[in-house]
Amino acid sequence: MKKAFTLIELMIVIVIIGIVYSLAISKIKEPLKKTTQKPTLLTLKSYLSGFMQGAEKVSIVCGDRCTECTIYRDNKLVSKIDSFVDANIKSYRYDFFLGAVALPKHENCFTFSVYKNGISNQIIVVDKGKAYDYTSYFTKTKAYDSLQDAVAAKKQLQEAVSDI
Repeated sequence: MKKAFTLIELMIVIVIIGIVYSLAISKIKEPLKKTTQKPTLLTLKSYLSGFMQGAEKVSIVCGDRCTECTIYRDNKLVSKIDSFVDANIKSYRYDFFLGAVALPKHENCFTFSVYKNGISNQIIVVDKGKAYDYTSYFTKTKAYDSLQDAVAAKKQLQEAVSDI
């Protein structure tokens, strides 16, 4: 009596190998998709997280004229992309007592960092009339129609917390 695999057993093995292969390839291609997409201020936090890959910090730095941005992983150059922000972009930090306080512009037009624990710069960014709130630690970036709307939402959150 010969011992051999039946056709059904061989087909099952081929199907299993195909499934494992497709899952492995999709996981390899997933980071590549993120790097080919152009970031927006709304998706910037998750876009930079796609470059994390064991790093402590990933940053994006847009030059003084905001024409080109550079992505750094642990202060090492990773990629250059076309700018997605306006040269008139402004950054603010939120203060409990003072509200939105403008951050001074340095030699770069815009700088933003995400750390391996998921926390990013705690700022509110205003670009092209919209305000983007990065001050929440673990939630997605929120977009508001103006800086005043973002500050009002922060004050409302403060009041809700103080009522507890």
